[in-house]
Amino acid sequence: MFEVLKTDPHTKARLGKIRTARGVVDTPVFMPVGTQASVKALDPRELREMGAQIILGNTYHLNLRPGLDIIRAAGGLHRFMNWEHPILTDSGGFQVFSLAKIRKIKSHGVEFRSHLDGSLCFLGPREAMEIQRALGSDIAMVFDECPPHDAPAREQRSAVERTIRWARECREQPRADGQKVFGIVQGGSNAALREECARALVALEFDGYAIGGVSVGEPEHEMFRAIELTEPFLPANKARYAMGLGTPAQMLELIARGVDMFDCVLPTRVARNGTAFTRRGAFGLKGGGYKADFRPMDETCDCFACKHFTRAYLRHLLNVNEILGLRMVSVHNSHLFLRIMADARNHLAAGTFAEFYCAFIANYVPSKKVLDARRAAERPE
Repeated sequence: MFEVLKTDPHTKARLGKIRTARGVVDTPVFMPVGTQASVKALDPRELREMGAQIILGNTYHLNLRPGLDIIRAAGGLHRFMNWEHPILTDSGGFQVFSLAKIRKIKSHGVEFRSHLDGSLCFLGPREAMEIQRALGSDIAMVFDECPPHDAPAREQRSAVERTIRWARECREQPRADGQKVFGIVQGGSNAALREECARALVALEFDGYAIGGVSVGEPEHEMFRAIELTEPFLPANKARYAMGLGTPAQMLELIARGVDMFDCVLPTRVARNGTAFTRRGAFGLKGGGYKADFRPMDETCDCFACKHFTRAYLRHLLNVNEILGLRMVSVHNSHLFLRIMADARNHLAAGTFAEFYCAFIANYVPSKKVLDARRAAERPE
């Protein structure tokens, strides 16, 4: 399924390809998040034109709305949302963390109170895989327990034990035609637990491996540490996926640490608040300083929004709540994330990744507002 084409001699970065039932995905890759069968504010044509190769859907949310009967009647998730390219579906394991106030963890799965109407719903390994089989995703994730980063050691141990047990059960479930399944490594920042979980999942021989329990409110250095504690125990011939992150700089940091796949809600989430990403950081467009600023959002960007609209115009739209404003910032941010991944691939192919990575990190200024948005994981995208 996964092939490493080239490695960077100065970092752990890899250029690769993931082969799926619906085409090849070039890595490193950013996957736009379409939790509820839509990447917010963007349509499939725009996603294809800006270079999206694969997008995400979410088992928990799609099972509640529109429900499997509707998606089955439509012919599967791809036909329902008019996306003919690969789709990865999260298992719902992240909701064990993000919806902690309305769920109860049991030995065989998790009982949720629906965030919509309070009705009871149950999700375990069998249910998560059955739903993903009905969705027909190209890559399905195992059902896992994602504890908070600061959970006590006993809770982290229990989460790892359940994650391994549930992964084994997921491995035994039927799959959709051509569907691949990825295991998810948990363990927080505990080195022994990370190694134990990774070794147990690798022994089950999944098609790829995700590093879970990152982007769950932890400081950035703890995020990097979780990746560094896990990566050495993952096989070199399988894709590695860091779930739920991050900013452009964070993704490049993790590519340099051997990660191949990323997803994050940030491009569209912060766009709805008027925040635009650039290669030097992020800035808020609503401020008065942009009232008469007739430059594009990013003078180095060739997306539709930057080619056709100024900061002044977009600021006006955002401040009068015109939907075009948030759409255009969403277009720009998503385009930028995808373009940075394409640049990383090109530099890996050319043997210049280390220089590109170091220069990017040196010029990128983190934004507290963006980091706060990353930590607001309890709000579904």
